[in-house]
Amino acid sequence: MLCLPALQWTVPEFAQCRIRPCCKAELLSCCSPTGVPQCGASLSDPNKALKIDLNSNANCVWHIQRSENQTIRLIFSYFKFNPSSSCETENIKVYDGPSSNSPLLGQVCNNTDAVPVFQSSSNSLTFLVTTNSVAFARNFFVFYYFFSPETAIDNCGGSLTGPDGTFTSPNYPAAYPEFTYCVWHIQTAKNSKISLEFQDFFLELDQNCQFDFLAVYDGLTTNTGLIGKACGVSRPTFESSSNVMTVVLSTDYANSYRGFSAQYTSVLYSENASLTCSSDTMTIVLSKAYLDSLGYNETHLQLNDPSCRPVTTDQVIFSFPLSSCGTTKKDEDQSITYTNIVTLSESGNIITRKKIVQIIAKCIMENNSTLEVIYVTENNVIQNTTSVGRYNVSMSFYDSDSFSSPVLESPYYVDLNQTLFAQVSLHSTDPNLLVFLDTCTASPQSEFGSITYDLIRSGCNKDDTVVTYPPLEHYGRFRFNAFRFLRRAPSVYLQCDVLICDSNNVNSRCTKGCVSRQKRETSSYTWKTKAVVGPIRLKRDRRAADHLDAEEAPYLQRYSFYTLSFVVLISNVIIVVAVVLKYHIRCLSRYGYQKIQSSY
Repeated sequence: MLCLPALQWTVPEFAQCRIRPCCKAELLSCCSPTGVPQCGASLSDPNKALKIDLNSNANCVWHIQRSENQTIRLIFSYFKFNPSSSCETENIKVYDGPSSNSPLLGQVCNNTDAVPVFQSSSNSLTFLVTTNSVAFARNFFVFYYFFSPETAIDNCGGSLTGPDGTFTSPNYPAAYPEFTYCVWHIQTAKNSKISLEFQDFFLELDQNCQFDFLAVYDGLTTNTGLIGKACGVSRPTFESSSNVMTVVLSTDYANSYRGFSAQYTSVLYSENASLTCSSDTMTIVLSKAYLDSLGYNETHLQLNDPSCRPVTTDQVIFSFPLSSCGTTKKDEDQSITYTNIVTLSESGNIITRKKIVQIIAKCIMENNSTLEVIYVTENNVIQNTTSVGRYNVSMSFYDSDSFSSPVLESPYYVDLNQTLFAQVSLHSTDPNLLVFLDTCTASPQSEFGSITYDLIRSGCNKDDTVVTYPPLEHYGRFRFNAFRFLRRAPSVYLQCDVLICDSNNVNSRCTKGCVSRQKRETSSYTWKTKAVVGPIRLKRDRRAADHLDAEEAPYLQRYSFYTLSFVVLISNVIIVVAVVLKYHIRCLSRYGYQKIQSSY
């Protein structure tokens, strides 16, 4: 299928189009970006994205020719074959050379457990897509680009070998570069597994994570063992099954955001006993062989609450909510400790010659993390293992003060002075926790640079439209009226510092409310994190963008208007410069908050 001339986009035009969802949808529904036919082509552009839609009995070949002294990187960020197909009848084969007679680099099919990435060693790459006779709509998204070793990006990938550590995307918290491909290999002690969590995460949002994405693998290879792929603004968590993990960041040529800040920790375990703590549950796993060596079996085990029984397979597993099964909780200044004990002992006998064994499991929530501790006491002999995790917190806008329907659209388009409702949610099974909104700031930039505006600071409302709601279960809620930043910044992002305390501690920071900076004490809180949501945009900006799209369409379909478009563009630039100078003179160099009654 050949595309019409009006849809033969160049890469910069496609990058601009991706900012406008309706334009992007129209473009991709016709043919692949930049007007490439859907069944094969010869390509020599330095970079290109292809959306390929095929049905049955396809046999399509794409050939990519690179420039001198450059390497081709080819990424299949999304692929959907016929679910019932085999790798023999339906696949994508990639060759290191100009034809299918060149060396085979690998293939992609239903069994591929990875985000496939291929790199050339010659001056060309070829990939062949074959489908079987079953009628089914196959979808593929692939992009490639040329790169040189001398264009390496700083702070991009590496080896991490400590028991715990942190790493960030390149340029964080500024926007990550285009055509980034970073690989981090994490390796901890042999008797451990790896927990990976994110303090901040903001990649380009797409339903299938086709454009910019993070991929995490269980092992030291990116060819198999995909644990998961993520993009957008959610903060995912990943856990390996062994002591090795690989993390990949891949980006394309448009719409860069601030990236991520990640923390990994090692969870030590032995063949005898292991513990896993999350925001919701405590899980204790015991080896049957270990119990046998002590002369016990699963019938001799009990928690603080004997009614909580384990699940027995090839191992004995206790898994229960943090606030149940006799678990005790202790508030220790800046941490909360959850403790339960597994006791191994005989019952019903007058005497015994067996050791009484206690397995003491502790989950310590402390300083932006969850510290897990398990140790076994056998005649005063203690064995320790520790690991780190954290609570699960999210923030969303809602459509009313009932906080029943979250706003799912992004960006969130609103009217000036419209009342906005924001909620921070703690996802935990412990009912005796309190969420406190310490500080909430707004910024026109997703990276929260030097231009910010305080809504809440140290628990005090700094904007006269802000209303905070009383704490309710695991929620922190407030409302405020929508505004825009001066100088016509199009978006507003919201970031909140969140404190979590034990609701039974009457002296915690969460119970003190508004505390001025001058009088603020070092008061106890359990856990602190940042929650970010946005962007917010005015509805008139969306109407203006839609109107602009409608006017652009006829120009894109007729070459004779290109010159006129260029003249109009130059005129608009002159007008915009004049307006900016006018505002600059009026507003001086001060950013502020302008409250204006809506005129719509």
